[in-house]
Amino acid sequence: MRYPSIASRAATAGQWGVIALGLSIPVSVALDNILISLITVLWLLSGELRSKADLIRQNPVAIAALLLFGLLAVGTIYSSGNTSTLLKYIDLLFIPIFLTYFQDAKTRERGLFAFCVAAIASIVVSHLAYLNLLTHSSLLPRESVYPIGFKASLTHSLIVAFSAYLLALYAREEQNKIYRVGYIALALLAAHNVVFMGWGRTAYLVLAILFLYFFVVTFGRRGLVLFIAIAGVTFLTAYVTSTTFHQRVNDVAQQFMEWKPGTPSADSVGERLEYYVNSLQIIREQPLIGSGTGSFPAVYARAVADRNMLATVNPHNDYLLIAVQLGVIGLASLIYLFYRQWRSAGALARPFYRDLARGLVLTFIVGCLFNSLLLDHTEGLLFAWMSALAFAAPAKPPPSAAGPAP
Repeated sequence: MRYPSIASRAATAGQWGVIALGLSIPVSVALDNILISLITVLWLLSGELRSKADLIRQNPVAIAALLLFGLLAVGTIYSSGNTSTLLKYIDLLFIPIFLTYFQDAKTRERGLFAFCVAAIASIVVSHLAYLNLLTHSSLLPRESVYPIGFKASLTHSLIVAFSAYLLALYAREEQNKIYRVGYIALALLAAHNVVFMGWGRTAYLVLAILFLYFFVVTFGRRGLVLFIAIAGVTFLTAYVTSTTFHQRVNDVAQQFMEWKPGTPSADSVGERLEYYVNSLQIIREQPLIGSGTGSFPAVYARAVADRNMLATVNPHNDYLLIAVQLGVIGLASLIYLFYRQWRSAGALARPFYRDLARGLVLTFIVGCLFNSLLLDHTEGLLFAWMSALAFAAPAKPPPSAAGPAP
């Protein structure tokens, strides 16, 4: 078999690999790793590296992601901690690789379909658990008090919240009334799972921000009024009828009121606030370039050694984690990545992909305030995969190409 034939088959297999990742990300870390390895090998075998490099250079989101990873790599040189932490950010390197595969429209469509199937499967498993039907399951043992799908609570809720938004985008695009009703029903089912059954408080906020954006961009000023009305009714209903939602909201309020700066905390909200305050103090000591990639556990442990506070491996905040490791330069790079994504989304030709991209950005801008999402496998890979898919979509033609020159 000649090389051109091998390269062509490798390219096709690579496309199916990135599609399969859409199905795998919400379900299995092991399968993720297998697929990523195969995709990387197939990407190299498929050749045309020069044209791929040109495509990557022309994509500002890919460049911004490579810039952040490059700074993290440089940060290993002067790190006072475990430099293998760099590998946890390697998903940033896959944005350019996935981007080249998602140039094909059918690959994008099939990838999103695969992701929706996996997200809906997660919702089904969660509902079965909630109904106490998986208590004695040998394959997926789940308890009704903690009705998750295939992932832990935070990850499950974030995936389902984003899928609710994605399904709403599909409903907005759909011309067939029956299919549109089906998408709306699935979006409502996903939102119900997050609010009435889920434990992920970050997902409550992410879901609200996503649908605030959705209603405003879809219906204009009326959308804001509509969102406030729906959100208010949903909050009151969930607070009254859902024990989980009621407890999680009350816990936040109570724990926030009980938190005392400088005093060790024993609850989740107090601990997070403690992490934030201590991390800011560490940043003040090395504000420009930080203490290096992977240094956070060591420098934080030293900072709280004589204060009887819990030593943590990350501050549950990506902005602070990056700033501790890379200083304000690294923080600026992370913010630039989100900014570049938001701006580039506005240049996409289809409103569907524009709002898909901006929904992804909003999910991570908000989620990274309360969690180190880019450090986690599933969330980091979802960010890379969905970023590549959205920003591979065609852009609007330049003004000079939109019509005849004056």
